[in-house]
Amino acid sequence: MKLVLLSGGSGKRLWPLSNDARSKQFLKVLENDNQDLCSMVQRVYGQLEKVSLDKSTVIATSKSQVEMLHNQLGDNVPLIVEPTRRDTFPAIALAATYLYSVQGASLNDVVGVLPVDPYVDDHFFNRITDLEKLLQDTNADLALMGVKPTYPSSKYGYIVPDGEHESEDYVKVNRFTEKPTEEQAKDLIENSALWNCGVFAFKLDYIISKLEAQGLPIQYDELSKQFDKLPKISFDYEVVEKANSIVALPYEGYWKDLGTWNTLTEEMATNQLGKGIISEDSENTHLINELDIPVTVLGVSNAVIAVSPDGILVANKEQSPRIKEVMNGFEQRPMYEERLWGSYKVLDYTRYEENEQEVLTKRVKVKNGKHISYQYHELRQEVWTIVNGEGLFAIDGVIKPIKVGDVLSIPEGVAHAIKATTDLELIEVQTGSQLVEADINRIYMTWEEVELNSQFVQG
Repeated sequence: MKLVLLSGGSGKRLWPLSNDARSKQFLKVLENDNQDLCSMVQRVYGQLEKVSLDKSTVIATSKSQVEMLHNQLGDNVPLIVEPTRRDTFPAIALAATYLYSVQGASLNDVVGVLPVDPYVDDHFFNRITDLEKLLQDTNADLALMGVKPTYPSSKYGYIVPDGEHESEDYVKVNRFTEKPTEEQAKDLIENSALWNCGVFAFKLDYIISKLEAQGLPIQYDELSKQFDKLPKISFDYEVVEKANSIVALPYEGYWKDLGTWNTLTEEMATNQLGKGIISEDSENTHLINELDIPVTVLGVSNAVIAVSPDGILVANKEQSPRIKEVMNGFEQRPMYEERLWGSYKVLDYTRYEENEQEVLTKRVKVKNGKHISYQYHELRQEVWTIVNGEGLFAIDGVIKPIKVGDVLSIPEGVAHAIKATTDLELIEVQTGSQLVEADINRIYMTWEEVELNSQFVQG
């Protein structure tokens, strides 16, 4: 069985920690078995390794998440990168062609698809493998996994059985109901409905034949080039609603969607991350603080306080899911990003209207042995001040060692790069007419190329 993890979205319900550059699945607020902080995607991938499913797993994602995934899971995790964001059907279709034409999977192979961020116990993934036998036994178009509800929730979608199938092993699916009222949910549960946890499986031929019917290529490289021809539509609308036969496998173990602050904080091992104080009379309150300034919470119960370079949220836990609608239309550049080489945090941004100049200050961390690509900028100059660690600095064909206290000036249009020989931190001040991440023109991606085309000097 092949597995496809879907990693997408921006997780706006977990603002201000999540943004377009750091989706909810990358937030390190959970704990692993070693009691180290980990993200949802790290936790899930670790569980796949435990049940020996990681070697048959690929991750479908967007360009903006590639570096974050490599940063958190390592360079060897196979990624299927969508040329543009086009919803779940195009993502799954592209993954199907990758499995078929690149990995050489058989058309009879079963493909399981699941989100990258479920909070479940390890048995959940063993249960997913049962979908393969269910598809073979029933010859259904699709096999889903549904969670047996523990209470009438209005947050989840429901899989409604047809009521005619008597087997205890699986149900035939009649229809789906999205986010009903609690009263409707009670009726659905009485009729054996299951929570839809976003897990389903199909034989590879089922999707490949759909692409052929639409006149689309079934070779991965070709479909990547014609990706914009795929309909921008969800897998549910394009495939599930049109399927003739759908079956569902009940799962009775622990499952939770950690898409909101109130559900996420329920699974955190501590009620405080980062600097601050929570008074003893602040019951059931969580503080997550990514800044270096302390936050004090006095006499505030049932609340979540989340603090990051992107903003500050103070919310009643039950009301916290409203953050997505409240923030609708609010756009700003990400103030924190993780990259393959490390991370950066925006410390300050100022625009001077009188001369139309912008100034952006960042704290940049480069991990030992990693490097930033050899690049130049057309719209800005930069000044780097080394505040911790040592490394090598390449500029305009010359490489020299750098240490704490060095100040490095980089004019517009001049190629430069940096490599950390220990964990390295620097303060970067950008000045220019338009300070955007898109103003990066990369010349060399590897440090080996930089060395081959540069002269080394001492100091």
